[in-house]
Amino acid sequence: MKQESRKEEIVRVAAKLFKEKGYSAVTMRDLAKAMGIKAASLYNHIKSKQDILKTIIISLAEEFTEGMQQIQASNENCIDKLNKIIELHVKISSQNIYGMASLNNDWMHLEEKLDYYQKLRSDYENDFRSILNAGIASGEIVNVKPDVMMFSILTTLRSLYIWIPKKEDINLNDLSNTLSQILINGINK
Repeated sequence: MKQESRKEEIVRVAAKLFKEKGYSAVTMRDLAKAMGIKAASLYNHIKSKQDILKTIIISLAEEFTEGMQQIQASNENCIDKLNKIIELHVKISSQNIYGMASLNNDWMHLEEKLDYYQKLRSDYENDFRSILNAGIASGEIVNVKPDVMMFSILTTLRSLYIWIPKKEDINLNDLSNTLSQILINGINK
């Protein structure tokens, strides 16, 4: 396993604090205290609290975008693409519990990268909607309001960071499969 750099450690600890207290409530002093160093020492590794937030959110948004682009470009049918999207969310969320909290709750605090983030998010949702529409056109998916389908699925997937840590010994493959079964196939008997 690659050793964590000091900057990576700062970002990891900051993400945890942002999840616990909210971005606006965390100060550089709070971060320094959590790291056991002086606040001035932080600036040897990072520019600002905003820089940390940008690093957390943009890296995750780009990871989701890259994953979606690969899924969208694949030759799989629409249902399989939706399964892959669920797997993508489970994987990224389980590996970035604290960062996902910032992605979902603190994105509006981005300053110079806000437009870029909003474009990534919009493109992601457009690709998702495109998969749903293609599934409706091919008869794989019922013809019921793709925006509502997308909202329902993404709301569940975007909240995994809250639910996953509460489960001990969670099997991520089982979770992906169960979510796919429920979110894609429904709960009708």
